[in-house]
Amino acid sequence: MTHDRIKVAIAGAGMVTRHHLIAWSRVSQVDVVAIQNRTPAKAQRLAAEFGIPKVYGGLEEMLEKEKPDALDIAVSMELHAAYARTAAEYGVAILCQKPMTPTLAESEALVADIGQKVRFMIHENWRFRPQYRQAAAWIAKGRTGPIQQFNLSALSSGLLSRNAEGVPLALARQPFMARMQRFIIMELLIHHLDTIRYLMGPLVVFGCRTNRLSADVTGEDMALILLKTTDGALGTVCVNLSAAGFPPVSQDRLELIGQQTSILFENNQLRLIGDKEETISFDAADAYQKSYDGAIAHFVECLRSGQPFETDCADNLATLRLVEEAYRQAAL
Repeated sequence: MTHDRIKVAIAGAGMVTRHHLIAWSRVSQVDVVAIQNRTPAKAQRLAAEFGIPKVYGGLEEMLEKEKPDALDIAVSMELHAAYARTAAEYGVAILCQKPMTPTLAESEALVADIGQKVRFMIHENWRFRPQYRQAAAWIAKGRTGPIQQFNLSALSSGLLSRNAEGVPLALARQPFMARMQRFIIMELLIHHLDTIRYLMGPLVVFGCRTNRLSADVTGEDMALILLKTTDGALGTVCVNLSAAGFPPVSQDRLELIGQQTSILFENNQLRLIGDKEETISFDAADAYQKSYDGAIAHFVECLRSGQPFETDCADNLATLRLVEEAYRQAAL
């Protein structure tokens, strides 16, 4: 970018858009100039709250009139490819909410079509959570030695606990999940696969099993994936949204077993276990928002510097290949 201030347009006015807008408000020299949603009334409420001057019902009209430097795509994933291609036609840099598209084949086609036309980053925010950045820093400093085993899980009663209307809390928060044929791996566990890949490097899926425990969803709500690294470390990622007795909002548990020391994250505490132990506490809500803050700050920093995005298209395709292989091995 040759000019100081970056003009950003937002596409989408759903649940995550609020977190995006909070993050954008914390980045200097950025102006959110417009927001678009196919139901403009929803966008109007966010525009009023965050002081966004223009609201549009159509994407092309917004891009034509506002001429933004970047488009933050936070619409449903079925629309990601169309929105990204339109942004590329207008020469606008793209930040796209994960997953890039519903399938690996669609994502590969999208990346091929856009090529080098514009800068293109996937908003894969989980790895930007401060506890995972700290864990990565400990590993990079040699505090653990080589990691020999890893496990990352998230258990929740979100499909068991219900609100006053009898709707499962997870679906009251994100109703679209009830209709997803490919649910828990594509919607949630994709984050955990990406985070483990960020911490451990390239991964291979060598086993996957899923289950549908709740009658309120169409797709799988529990999955267990077996993984190995190129160095031979073994591990798992596991998610279950129908876990009785657990909180309705899932909390991650991470175990990284090193040759020298190990890392444990649970109950919002990150611990280095063994020689020279260390404990860092996190506020769950703050860490969640900071994942959005970190991803968007990184996007802006790379736009300004010209440096590659950490979660560019090629990087995200590696995560999507793990997702596809997990579904293949689960025969879904």
